Amino acid sequence: MITTPRITDRALGTVVGDWRALEDTLERFTAAVRAAPVDERDEAGATREYVRRLADAGLLRWVVPAELGGAAPTLLSTPICVIRQWLARESGALDTAFVMQGLGSNPVTMAGPAALREALLPRVARGAAICAFALTEPEAGSDIKNMRTTATATADGVRLRGSKCFISNAGVADSYVVFAREADSPPERPRFGAFWLPGDAPGLTITPSQVIAPHPIGALHFEDVEVPAAHRVGAPGDGLKIALANLEVFRVTVGAAALGLADRALAETTRHLQRRVQFGQPLANQQGLQFALADVATDHVAAQLLVYRAAGARDEGRGAPEMAAMAKMYATESAQRTIDRAVQSFGGLGVTVGQAPERLYREIRALRIYEGTTEVQKLVIARALFAGG
Repeated sequence: MITTPRITDRALGTVVGDWRALEDTLERFTAAVRAAPVDERDEAGATREYVRRLADAGLLRWVVPAELGGAAPTLLSTPICVIRQWLARESGALDTAFVMQGLGSNPVTMAGPAALREALLPRVARGAAICAFALTEPEAGSDIKNMRTTATATADGVRLRGSKCFISNAGVADSYVVFAREADSPPERPRFGAFWLPGDAPGLTITPSQVIAPHPIGALHFEDVEVPAAHRVGAPGDGLKIALANLEVFRVTVGAAALGLADRALAETTRHLQRRVQFGQPLANQQGLQFALADVATDHVAAQLLVYRAAGARDEGRGAPEMAAMAKMYATESAQRTIDRAVQSFGGLGVTVGQAPERLYREIRALRIYEGTTEVQKLVIARALFAGG
């Protein structure tokens, strides 16, 4: 039961609810991906191919509202979590291709002008536009109020100058939502804006970078990039509020992606221990390894309950930042422990390129950092405790 791919089974049924039809789609989709794997060494090409396949399967409809081609009236965290858990079992790159369509377009869903929403969001659902979310800067990681990129007012909008770093889909995206300091705001009380721009905007240059798992990522540089007023997302000064609200939607789903990686690690570890014979018997017969596996399996189920509790609460309008923070923190840290146990159980094979534990070990590490490090999540949780006291 622990390693079953079904999330809406008896183990989590009361938490997840009835998403069986969606899981039927995901089961068929992931089987098709296994039957026709994508070469992830070509990071840009793999992202485009994954987005195309996700759109063909109707999965991208879950990150767009129904009025513009989506699957539900508003973005719901629970189905996005279910999707990410399934996709991450197969590939971290596949999961990233999916979630960036939501993370990079949801600011437009939440606050974009009607014309921009109508032009962009149906294309997102069809996989015709690949999205990116440009918030992080060299001096503004967790401290996002320290943004240095500026938006200077012009006769017809703003002019962007500055840089962003660690931007997923950099160089692949057709669509960027960029956050910048409003140049006319006082240094002691900065205001921030949000802006949409196309991937081929004049003055935008991109420097690719590499991380430990296949992932299109890089830096953006803005040299007097002109953004018309029609491409401002939200009102002047609303940028920080929009960025934080967007992260709040997707933070809990990072935990779901971690669950998917841990699912795969548990399945691989169980299979290996049953097949690998040492000292005349399968490793699965060794009590020490049984105990270690029992610990991480129990830890994993606890993480699932936290993730889907937080997702369900948000969908019902009773979510709280600390719930998402607990889910994201615990699920990513738990998955790291589960995957580390897989590496240890495989021995030398666990650190061999081409083996599942080695890939999972590289893929899990970033999840403990992006969309708020584990340490930042602890601050959110602690502040909620003090506020409640």
